[in-house]
Amino acid sequence: MNEKNLKILVLGSGGREHTLAKICSQSPLVGEVVVAPGNGGIKQEFRTHQISIEDNTSIVKFAQIEKVDLVVVGPEVPLCNGVVDALGEAGILAYGPDQKCARLEGSKAFSKDFLARHQIPTAQYGNFSEVALALAYLETCDLPVVVKASGLAAGKGVIICNSKEEAEKEIRICLAVTVLARAAVRW
Repeated sequence: MNEKNLKILVLGSGGREHTLAKICSQSPLVGEVVVAPGNGGIKQEFRTHQISIEDNTSIVKFAQIEKVDLVVVGPEVPLCNGVVDALGEAGILAYGPDQKCARLEGSKAFSKDFLARHQIPTAQYGNFSEVALALAYLETCDLPVVVKASGLAAGKGVIICNSKEEAEKEIRICLAVTVLARAAVRW
């Protein structure tokens, strides 16, 4: 196949997605790369389309209208929201894990429990929803310790604590945010 005829949609707006778009565009099989939503730098090299990466229905519809052959998903939010599953159901090829597998990235608690359950080496850890239990566990840990709320943080959200006082503060913050998020969901 010498003719450049494949159309690829790259989902995302960061440096990773810019690189993915550049690499895809270098294939002799690719005719066009479109990026959604993209950013100012990406827009200088590729056609972009403003679309929410959290809206599976809009992504599928856009891919169908554009007659996209392959969707390459960069960020974890659409992966965890099941965009690969939605695209597959519409008969559109997508590169990325399905929603079930993306859970390994989307939930650190799930991921750590999975590793432990399958005896895959990982750092010592604990999952907590109560401050008192987390603080009791903290007393058994050597410094430095890492505190992270489970959930999507776009590659951020890990706090390396060099003192028990710093770790206690971060634990209280993480669990307070978790409780507030749960309360908001219940409304």
